[in-house]
Amino acid sequence: MFLTLALFRKGIPGKQWIGKYRRPRQITWQMKRNLIEKLEVEAENEYWLSRAYMTKEQEKGHAAEYRLQRWATLKASQIKSFPGHRHVGDHLNQLNVSKKWTIP
Repeated sequence: MFLTLALFRKGIPGKQWIGKYRRPRQITWQMKRNLIEKLEVEAENEYWLSRAYMTKEQEKGHAAEYRLQRWATLKASQIKSFPGHRHVGDHLNQLNVSKKWTIP
């Protein structure tokens, strides 16, 4: 029971669940159980993250071939989709239709 209710015989000002003088929430056994489960999962994650999968020597450059292969395929796909070279002479060649050349 709140001190406010006991002393002043009136309700809590504003909302009872939020604010500076809010009513504290009851901690249930389900809340305790859920918190313990979350802490156990977090402890297990910390355990597995603290163990190295590879040594520093194994880790250095282990994916170099894979990255090089991916870069080569990406570069090849970009080159394939890129349009071919165009020259100004080819573009303006249509203007030469009306030109009459004389044979010397």
